[in-house]
Amino acid sequence: MSRIGSSLAAGIGRSLLPVLAVLTLLLAACGSGASSSQSPVATTTVDLPKSYRFAPAAITVQAGATVTWTNHDNFTHNVSLEGAAPLTMAPGESVSHTFTTPGLYPYVCSLHPKDMQGSVLVTGR
Repeated sequence: MSRIGSSLAAGIGRSLLPVLAVLTLLLAACGSGASSSQSPVATTTVDLPKSYRFAPAAITVQAGATVTWTNHDNFTHNVSLEGAAPLTMAPGESVSHTFTTPGLYPYVCSLHPKDMQGSVLVTGR
């Protein structure tokens, strides 16, 4: 590469550095979203906001508690617990499930399993 070409390439590289830094930060933020591996939140309500996710993704409840999921997204979703029929929600609808036995209950939206995963940690009373 000629000296002029090298100088031009170096100048373009320097001008793109701030853009690359911002893109790196954005990608890191996207990867740090809530997941079922985070510490569970003590609540009996889970929101499905307009973003293909459960919020919070990981919750904890006492045995006997009923958990309610509410779909605020524009698309139909469901809650699929292992060994149970999916609880399906159209936009604006809610579904509930009562957890009677302590344990960890992972779940997914079977319509969007790659993006929508969560868990319920049920503790003794």
